[in-house]
Amino acid sequence: MDPDRHGDADALPGMVDFAVNVRPGPPDFVVAALSAAMSELAAYPRADDEWATRAALAQLHDRRPDEVLLLNGAAEGFELVAGLGRAHAAVVVPSFTEPVSLLRRAGVPVTEVIGSAPWRLADVCAQIPPDADLVVVGNPTNPTSVLHPAADIAALRAPGRLLVVDEAFADLTGGSVADLAGEDVVVLRSVTKTFGLAGLRAGYLLAAPAVIAELERRRRSWPVDSLTLAALHACASPQGRAYGAEQARSVEGERAYLCAALREAGFTIPAESAAPFVLVEHPRAADIRAALRRRGFAVRSAENFTGLDARYLRFAVRDRELVDDLSHALESVLDELAAHDAERGSR
Repeated sequence: MDPDRHGDADALPGMVDFAVNVRPGPPDFVVAALSAAMSELAAYPRADDEWATRAALAQLHDRRPDEVLLLNGAAEGFELVAGLGRAHAAVVVPSFTEPVSLLRRAGVPVTEVIGSAPWRLADVCAQIPPDADLVVVGNPTNPTSVLHPAADIAALRAPGRLLVVDEAFADLTGGSVADLAGEDVVVLRSVTKTFGLAGLRAGYLLAAPAVIAELERRRRSWPVDSLTLAALHACASPQGRAYGAEQARSVEGERAYLCAALREAGFTIPAESAAPFVLVEHPRAADIRAALRRRGFAVRSAENFTGLDARYLRFAVRDRELVDDLSHALESVLDELAAHDAERGSR
């Protein structure tokens, strides 16, 4: 399966979406901020607005504004990092596929460091090539939903190496290494997952000012538009902080409910889940996914993640009502598969 295929390719309009890891939204206060910004689209994005947004985001992480770089989507951060001209990158997988694709397109040799369940960093640390001057790791990692201890992430640091930590889902988990300062660490963040803004590319990264200066050298003028500035500023506001904390609490309860339903349906959950999605294993996963699709449910196959195969599926966390609908659909699917197997066995 194409490594550049993402969950949105499976979630067609009208389907019940368990494939895309984005919370419902956006909330009203973000919509209001975007509406206000719409009236000023005739003007170029202002430097003062950019600096104010950087300051608001810096305050979230007890950092300085000059340690924040606003991004046209967190994925842009990987593109900027790929352009640094590093000699050898190591990417801990299974993980988000975009970093490997972007690094290879930039001509950077990549070693995929493949872990296995339950995907602890301590178990793969020794596999990272000593000459790797760039290491990428997800926290929590997509699609495994594993949140790594800060000490395990810090252990990946080495002289001459840049450590890049993908924290696109961290504000929904209660764990982060955004305070891991130094000229050898870049932390990528996103607001699109928590605030339901996937259609608006909005993210940022945290790094030392010298690293940010190096990343900015190759950027075009006005890389972040006025709507993205407005969204980022609103998400970093006190109202945004409160909303993010509320979403994190909701995700925790909804994830537990989803995990119980999936186990009841016969799935194995190979690692403790910390993110707004759950990775599961089942010998008939591909058949189950196809049957769910026929019933209008979109589920993410995990077979295009290095280190996984067709036995794995990823389910986005959804509210209890939708999970109950999923449970009924799974019951029907499993009955259908059992009947099909019985029919084949009687021939």
